[in-house]
Amino acid sequence: MKQEIIRKLILYLPYAVIGLFATNFGEAWRLSAGADMTERMQNLLINGGLQSALANLLPSLYPTDLLVGISCAAALRLLVYVKGKNAKKFRENEEYGSARWGTREDIVPFEDPEFANNVILSKTERITMNSRPKIPKYARNKNVLIIGGSGSGKTRNLLKPNLLQCTSEKYPVSFVVTDPKGSIINECGMALLKSGYEIRVFNTINFHKSMRYNPFSYIHDEKDILKLVTTLMVNTKGEGNSADPFWGKAERLLYTALIGYIHYEAPVEEQNFSTLLEMLNSMEVREDDETFQNPVDLLFEELASRDPEHFAVRQYAKYKLAAGKTAKSILVSCGARLAPFDIKELREITAYDELELDTLGDRKTALFLIMSDTDSTFNFLISMIYACAHKAGRLNPAAVSLKICLEKAVGKIPSGSPQPIIPRLIRNGKPDGECSMSESA
Repeated sequence: MKQEIIRKLILYLPYAVIGLFATNFGEAWRLSAGADMTERMQNLLINGGLQSALANLLPSLYPTDLLVGISCAAALRLLVYVKGKNAKKFRENEEYGSARWGTREDIVPFEDPEFANNVILSKTERITMNSRPKIPKYARNKNVLIIGGSGSGKTRNLLKPNLLQCTSEKYPVSFVVTDPKGSIINECGMALLKSGYEIRVFNTINFHKSMRYNPFSYIHDEKDILKLVTTLMVNTKGEGNSADPFWGKAERLLYTALIGYIHYEAPVEEQNFSTLLEMLNSMEVREDDETFQNPVDLLFEELASRDPEHFAVRQYAKYKLAAGKTAKSILVSCGARLAPFDIKELREITAYDELELDTLGDRKTALFLIMSDTDSTFNFLISMIYACAHKAGRLNPAAVSLKICLEKAVGKIPSGSPQPIIPRLIRNGKPDGECSMSESA
């Protein structure tokens, strides 16, 4: 309060000095002789009346002279105010920008007083896991992008410390971690286990050491079918892109029809990729006999007789518009895309589901997705898992943090068009910002 008073006194002191000096002008006018204004002005300017009044610099305390001084000071203050409002805004010494390195004082408002309730950014910098702090302007999402070359310490210095930051009672969190070559689970798994975490593992390097994952278990409606088909096609399109989009769209129709039939008509134990592969293998096409019906045609004909508006029937009808030779080419493309499922181990690992992605966040869970950083043959399965975890995360009452190593190798999750993986963080059953930690070499 005292400093504010001093600041205002300094601000208005020049106007007070000028006002007191201007009282001399009032005195000169008052003492100038003349019958009218013309004579008084002549006496004031020519006959030395003004010089006589200014000979003594001390202010006049006569009431009318003080009124003249106050009027002059007020007019000057008004002029300065108007000029200031219309003045151009200059940023001196900031011609080349005002960006600077942050200091410790800059990040303190974004931290939680309790160390365990923060996302670790560096040795001295942290950011609170609370996305709704008391002061809203300090709310930030928790997306962290780590960029660095091999051996620069991305995993060691940032990902692992945050993975071990699992002791917060106020903000309990589950983890989904991509783990190239399985090194992270070996180094952090026991610490998570001792902290009360349930460990789940999906291993695309050694299927014998992996839990089962069946994407069909997470299909609940037609939208989920379309998302599954899109994820499959986006991540199994090979190195080059086909010049003609017709074949990709035709494959999409057939996949959608078959998966729709499996989801709605097949027993639960047969809802997997093995059944999809068997249906494709039984779809014989004869170019010289357009009336020939294979076993799958008969299945859909029977379904159409019961429910002509069935989702799978409508999709299959569009596929059947193709001529025999075209249909055979579509089947060849589908067979090539699903070639990895000819491996018996892959069919077994996708026969049923043990990962229970829809329960992530219900209890403290750490899911490790072990993948090869040099061979991307089975990475489409990892992409499907992330797509399911992303969808299931919106229903979880606790937080789910996805920590992604080597994001480019993981694949893409479709969102209208292929987009990088940006999972959604949910806390207390409500959307609570976004949380991810990605590494890129």
